[in-house]
Amino acid sequence: MSIAELDILLVEDNQDDADLTLHALQREKLANRVFIVRDGEQALDFLFCRGEFATRSFHHPPKLVLLDLKLPKVDGMEVLKLVKSDARTRTIPVVILTSSKEERDLVSGYNLGANSYIQKPVDFAQFRDTVKNVGLYWLVTNQPVPRDSHSPVGAADGRS
Repeated sequence: MSIAELDILLVEDNQDDADLTLHALQREKLANRVFIVRDGEQALDFLFCRGEFATRSFHHPPKLVLLDLKLPKVDGMEVLKLVKSDARTRTIPVVILTSSKEERDLVSGYNLGANSYIQKPVDFAQFRDTVKNVGLYWLVTNQPVPRDSHSPVGAADGRS
């Protein structure tokens, strides 16, 4: 797989959850290009083209980031905060996919700019259907910001 052709960045430290997510995406033929990182530091390195991903280009961002919250090294909220506060990455859709039932995580996630917050279903079939629906929406239905558009937020409607 070429990182330049990436559709989904999956940030997940739990191998079982990563395998289930990948299986659901593959079953629906939505997993042509999925890259998995296991901690928040690696996710930031990937998204900001540094460290082991220094040769990666900002011109080929993932179409979707599936982000767990409970991560080693750098937690998911910090990853989200940094991604959404940088002009180079803020338009990348970030869907929090977590087992957390904490209302404060939900509120914090949206306050930091998450595009969606989904609690991981415990039931395998429900989990598969949830991932399928997320993938279909963000990769097929949703209209992303054109990647060649570098205008500041609000410029299109005169609010720059």
